[in-house]
Amino acid sequence: MVRRTAIVDYGVGNLKSVTNAMHYLGLPTAVTGDPGEMERADAILLPGVGAFPDAAEKLRTTGLDRVLLAQAGRKPILGICLGMQLLFDESEEIRPSKGLGLIPGRVKRMETEYKLPHIGWNSLTFQNQSPLFRGLEAGAWVYFVHTYCGVAADERDVIARTDYGPSVAAAVGRDGVYGCQFHPEKSGEVGLQILRNFGELNR
Repeated sequence: MVRRTAIVDYGVGNLKSVTNAMHYLGLPTAVTGDPGEMERADAILLPGVGAFPDAAEKLRTTGLDRVLLAQAGRKPILGICLGMQLLFDESEEIRPSKGLGLIPGRVKRMETEYKLPHIGWNSLTFQNQSPLFRGLEAGAWVYFVHTYCGVAADERDVIARTDYGPSVAAAVGRDGVYGCQFHPEKSGEVGLQILRNFGELNR
């Protein structure tokens, strides 16, 4: 039986690179904004670039927020970059905006003496065990592009951190819902292993 991942198309994601990475790994995907196809999929990947309020509004107006909430707990979900931030309760970017509430916490602007946005490679520290990082060693390097970061209400939901002045939540996970602040699809072999691990969660 073919297991398929729905890559959510809601008008604010760079879909090509993550789709190419999944295809390279031999993981069947469907780029879609169709609720029915998301419901039939075995896993859901939520990408995203841009500003939180615009992305959250797109999810609401298309009704895809309700689909994601209904599917959470039934199948693995992975948010990437802005997609991870949308998993949180709310964000302070531009104006207060509500997220999906799948990961308790808030999205805040990073407080750092370093240049923002944070663009480049940083290493990961794994602080809570997760199948997302199976086969990876501590200190693995991944690629970031962001100014805001998720601050989890429960530190047990943070599965990896990185340092950019302060310690920043690099990845989160709760009840089959995962988020990567970095871009696994742009993170070489490490990122491919993360996507491979995600693909294996629904087997």
